[in-house]
Order: sequence, then C-alpha cells, then structure tokens
Amino acid sequence: MFYEPAVQTSGLPHSPFTACCVPRPLGWISTVSIAGVHNLAPFANFQNVTFDPPTVLFSVCGSPDKDTLVNAVETGEFVWNMATYAQRGHVARSAVRYPPDVDEFEAAGIDYLPARVVRPRRVAASPVHFECRTQHTVKIQGNIPESMATIVIGQVIGIHIRDEVLTDDGRIDLLSIKPLARLGYLDYTTIDRLFEVEPELGGLFHNKEVNHGNGVKPSA
Repeated sequence: MFYEPAVQTSGLPHSPFTACCVPRPLGWISTVSIAGVHNLAPFANFQNVTFDPPTVLFSVCGSPDKDTLVNAVETGEFVWNMATYAQRGHVARSAVRYPPDVDEFEAAGIDYLPARVVRPRRVAASPVHFECRTQHTVKIQGNIPESMATIVIGQVIGIHIRDEVLTDDGRIDLLSIKPLARLGYLDYTTIDRLFEVEPELGGLFHNKEVNHGNGVKPSA
C-alpha cells in the first residue's frame, strides 16, 4: 500500500504510522511545580540526543498546559525514570491526568526517592534515573490540536544506576531489568533478547551469551 498522509488516509482501521516507528523508549518523566506539587507521567516519545554532554528529549503532544511540560519549562528540571515490565501497572496508573494540585506519586501509590541535584522525585523501584536540566523546547505544529507537540530537550546532569543491575563486566543487565518500550496502538513491549553486530565481519548478526544475573543464558 501507499498513501500520502497530507491528502489521504491509509484506509486502515487505525493509523499505522506510530506502529512503524517502534520500539520507542518510554519516557517516564517526573517533575515538580513551582508550588511544590509533584507530577509523574509516561510519554511515548523519548530518546537520547547526544552523549557528550549526555542529552535527552521527550515530546509532549496535545495541550500545552500539561503539568509535565509546564513544570519542566517553569522550573527547568525533570527526571527520567526507567520504566520496567515489573512496574507496568504503576506506569499505567501514572498516565491518568490529575488536576495540577494533586501529587501524582501519592495518588497513584508510587514510592519515591529524592533526587541529588534537582528537585523532582525519583521513582523508587526504577533501576536507572537521569536527573535533567531543561535546555530547549521546540514547538511542532499539528493539523489538529491533539497533534501539536512540544519537544523538551534536557541535559543529563546526574545519573543513578542501581548496583545490582550491573554485570561483572560493567554492563547494564537489560535482560534482568526488562525495560518497557512503546509500540503502536495500545501495545507495549519489553527487552527479552540481545544480539551483537560484528562490524569486522561485514555487519553479521550473531548470538551472544549474556549474563542474565542468574547465570549465563543465550540471548537468541
């Protein structure tokens, strides 16, 4: 099939666009308002931008008055919390939109820890956190209000990695963490397989033995 989104639809029951751009790391973003009210929400579009200095972005679609966007801009800070399969229920509960004066950690029953160098909280059960300082915002126009977006770009100024998710050779054990990722429609996925590409072999894929935390297991 072929279609031009500007002038026609796909003809399918649901738009296939977001189901093609997959998987997308889940942006579980915590912020705090100027008034001191804490907020936590998942975003389907999150990614790293560069590594030196470490920089990330997340995209907020729809209304420009969403608490996460307002807080990240007004306070200049946010925290990315790695969402895992074990936390999928909490991630879903944090997607509910509450009034600005509601502490969403308390409302969703999510345990938290303080950050080191920024004010937003960290999700206690998350194995990795990025404490971030907002650098830029970029507004993307949409054909309808719901498709308007604001990209928030932040420099990572503090990184937390729980010691027990590090392997003996100093890698993050993603197979034991099972990070969540966003697909299209209402679908999510998680990491349950790893493989390496050997550039010197012409980019050949091959199986890799991965330390899963409970012994060495094949990844493919």
